[in-house]
Amino acid sequence: MSFFLTPRFFYLFTALIAGFVASFFLPWLLGPLEVLLGVAVLLTALDALLLYAPTVGGASPVFGRRVLGEKLANGSDNDVQLYLENRYRFGIQMEVIDEIPHQFQRRDVLFEVAIQPGQTQVITYQLRPTKRGEYEFGATNVYAASPLRLVRRRFRFGREGQVVPVYPSFLQMRQYELLAIHNRLTEVGIKRIRRVGQSMEFEQIRPYAAGDDPRTINWKASARRATGGPADTLVVNHFQDERAQQVYCLIDKGRVMRMPFEGLSLLDYAINATLVMSNIALLKHDKAGLITFSNRPGAVVPAERRPGHLRSLLEVLYRQKTQYLETDYELLYATVRARIKQRSLLILFTNFETLQGMERQLPYLRGLSKAHLLLVVFFENTELRTFLDAPADTTADVYNQTIAEKFQQEKRQIVLELQRYGIHALLTPPQQLTANTINKYLEFKARGMI
Repeated sequence: MSFFLTPRFFYLFTALIAGFVASFFLPWLLGPLEVLLGVAVLLTALDALLLYAPTVGGASPVFGRRVLGEKLANGSDNDVQLYLENRYRFGIQMEVIDEIPHQFQRRDVLFEVAIQPGQTQVITYQLRPTKRGEYEFGATNVYAASPLRLVRRRFRFGREGQVVPVYPSFLQMRQYELLAIHNRLTEVGIKRIRRVGQSMEFEQIRPYAAGDDPRTINWKASARRATGGPADTLVVNHFQDERAQQVYCLIDKGRVMRMPFEGLSLLDYAINATLVMSNIALLKHDKAGLITFSNRPGAVVPAERRPGHLRSLLEVLYRQKTQYLETDYELLYATVRARIKQRSLLILFTNFETLQGMERQLPYLRGLSKAHLLLVVFFENTELRTFLDAPADTTADVYNQTIAEKFQQEKRQIVLELQRYGIHALLTPPQQLTANTINKYLEFKARGMI
């Protein structure tokens, strides 16, 4: 609890001081100014008395509370709510300053609200963390002023040092999960893929409904039903996707994954996409697993579909950090050979900047693709694309754009070279990584390739 004078107080007394200076030249102003000074002092005392008068039961005349989740989602907008209650018998003006973690580097978390007596107001704002780890919040400061607004009283709510962990984006995961449940994944860029061939397992026979493929009608069963009932009773064979297939996400933690885009590193984009991809695989009744690697062995989570498995993946992903050395693909190859015995879909999140860099790892990638279905996912440099789209006004601009186009072309050559050896490749902007990866997974499922 602290006592503060408001800007209105300083404006008022600055005007009075100026008046007293003017009264040196206009003596008739001195009397009225002395009266005004006395009134200002009385009003200030009255304002302080209103704010600091004891309340019934000794309760705080202002209540405030910050509400946020037990953890924040990395790379997503997380809602933070401030609940404010006015227990005075008069309306007050509030200036609210929330002490957020220093990692956000924001100085605009300041709000001004007016609350009537006995009323409650909720302020909602968003925080978007860009790094995983622990974030420490401070107190919520509320500066209350009466209608006179000459004095402010400060209240501090919330405990100092409130630590909230920032996890991979579970908010993005829930968004995709809800859309998948309601068959609305097209809203986030997931394509509707026509099923090719018969890669499904028979599940049951059910009555024919409008829109069913006539080729799935079971004529023998329909004829048997027609003998004892209406002749128009048709039944169809209902199929389901093949289940219990293994889907492993392989995450490169080497130095190439430290490159930032829109605040997030490529590693964090890959981690967020892995969490969503694993959840979609589990919803499709497949098994989800994880392997991280760099210059030394990383985490290995066997592909499973048991209760709580997604939580285990989330905890492992939370602890992953980028290494500063070159990635050892031979180590990855040995790990996969030793830990994955069943043919699986391997989604490798990495980044190749040059064709020569990819060719050094090509023998290991070819080895993985012989035993598994391998999808290599790497990143398009969107900043280069922005640079290429800008007008070239000078010779230096033309030269720089030529070099940038060479890098872009080399990325496309990497895709072609991988495809030449039967390895599936996906070149994607970081912002579209999750949607494009899910599209590839659903395509593989539809084509019966896993």
